[in-house]
Amino acid sequence: MPAPVASSDSTPLQVLRHVFGYEAFRGRQEDIVDHVVAGGDALVLMPTGGGKSLCYQVPALVRPGTAIVVSPLIALMHDQVQALRQLGVKAAMLNSSLAPGEARKVERALAMGELDLLYVAPERLLTDGFLTLLDGARLSLFAIDEAHCVSQWGHDFRPEYRQLTVLHERFPGVPRMALTATADGPTRREIVDRLALGEGRIFLSSFDRPNIRYRITPKSNPRAQLKAFLDAHDSEAGIIYCMSRAKVDATAEMLATEGRTALPYHAGLDADTRARHQDRFLKEEGVVMVATIAFGMGIDKPDVRFVVHLDLPKSIEAYYQETGRAGRDGLPSEALLLYGVEDVAKLIQFVEASDAPEARKRVERGKLDALLGLCETAQCRRQVLLKYFEEDLDEPCGNCDTCLDPPRTFDGTEAARKLLSCVYRTGERFGAGHVIDVLLGEANEKVLKFGHDKLSTFGIGKDFSRDEWRAMVRQMVAMGHLWVDTEGHGSLGLTEKCRPVLRGEQKVELKAEQRARPARSGGNGRGPRPALQDPADEARFQRLKALRLEIARAQGVPPYVIFHDTTLMAIAELKPETMKALGMISGIGEAKLMRYGTQFLDVVREG
Repeated sequence: MPAPVASSDSTPLQVLRHVFGYEAFRGRQEDIVDHVVAGGDALVLMPTGGGKSLCYQVPALVRPGTAIVVSPLIALMHDQVQALRQLGVKAAMLNSSLAPGEARKVERALAMGELDLLYVAPERLLTDGFLTLLDGARLSLFAIDEAHCVSQWGHDFRPEYRQLTVLHERFPGVPRMALTATADGPTRREIVDRLALGEGRIFLSSFDRPNIRYRITPKSNPRAQLKAFLDAHDSEAGIIYCMSRAKVDATAEMLATEGRTALPYHAGLDADTRARHQDRFLKEEGVVMVATIAFGMGIDKPDVRFVVHLDLPKSIEAYYQETGRAGRDGLPSEALLLYGVEDVAKLIQFVEASDAPEARKRVERGKLDALLGLCETAQCRRQVLLKYFEEDLDEPCGNCDTCLDPPRTFDGTEAARKLLSCVYRTGERFGAGHVIDVLLGEANEKVLKFGHDKLSTFGIGKDFSRDEWRAMVRQMVAMGHLWVDTEGHGSLGLTEKCRPVLRGEQKVELKAEQRARPARSGGNGRGPRPALQDPADEARFQRLKALRLEIARAQGVPPYVIFHDTTLMAIAELKPETMKALGMISGIGEAKLMRYGTQFLDVVREG
């Protein structure tokens, strides 16, 4: 493989152009790179797809020595190393997937100074043997990826990350970077404190992912809602998240019977099956992965066009990170969340049943309240989402469901009082379904058994439908007027906050119940990837994709490791006729130009 044009006297911009094939840095990348190249420490917060990896990969190729990248997942390491080797970069990884002989070979290469970047799991890095090996190596920098794992208040706490302070203590002259796409204010502050980055700079990029269209809608008929959504994303790669393993299996089986390429992924499957399914998702076109949250962290696949949540995620951080796996290539993508009050009850139960200290439980309850607020808001989703991360968006985004199809609101004070009264008169012992039966005057067996047909609230809610009452229950829970008692099997209870409403002292504005309309329509045109305007360009793009897939299969790598869709689209539109012209296209560095240029030019010359 040809060596990249990078050396100890290369500038960051030269490395960016010659190795990675980009003409200019994006956003704050250049400031971050210059700061680290000069030897400074940094905390980098940048959204998924914003180019975090370049922030340490470029300095690693400019500074002398080997960059050590701390990564929590084997999949992430493998993906990054494959991509770097395609660029001619000397990259390797050390983790449990390597045979002892392979691991020793990598360690020798580190000791001999033959590596530009080495990816390593925190558990391996913290061993005495590896730290001793680092003592004798020339190190350019430490990059701590997924740095939110250091925070006990984060959504993905990993205790071993706490011990990474050893890097500051043992290697004080080596610059350190902590990088994450997901951290609210308290998490950011804890990262700085726990990793001793107080002397470093904080680079905070916008959390906005404008290419993702957010849709959040109540569950009515989840199967039909999912089908309608997927029909609008035919032959596109995507991820569907479910709360339970059983639901993952059932959903994947249902989609397979409909003729879709859908694979299950959860911790209950054996390791070989999980690895095989993940490999197919990465290397094949149009695969839908149905998974629990066991899947996704560190997945670098850029052309995921949609992410669906069939159940509520654990928090806004989890939702942001999971939806952020869509559209990493910057092309239009979509996120759909279906939720119900039952999801809330399950999540509350998870929190209350844990053996975590009360302070931790309070934090988790607050995170769940914030998530419900996002679901039930009539505001722009993106404004609410970004506000959670302490970022303001001045104007509504125009690319979420509440902007594209603004919800109707109404004075729900009287309806709220009826609901609260019915919860009170039924003894705060029943779930939403039973309370709504009483409000609608349903004289069913359960209502009659408890004598609730004799209550003053029996039948006083007939002016609203069952779906409308369910929507109001969700909103009253989100507003804090009702709570869900998990020990009472999901029964609804009153809170202190509801008293002014019951006394008629406080007005309640409610969002009218709306059916889910997940199919793409309206807005500012930022839906899923449109076909290229010229039919000839689109046909050329498809031929380029076919060549890319053929090359990728021959090498056993994902197609996007060869070239991203955005690069192929540019080739299809610009129709370069020479190697020099091809090399000017974004995403084509010198190593890839020499390796693949002739083959892709041949496709262009076909017409």
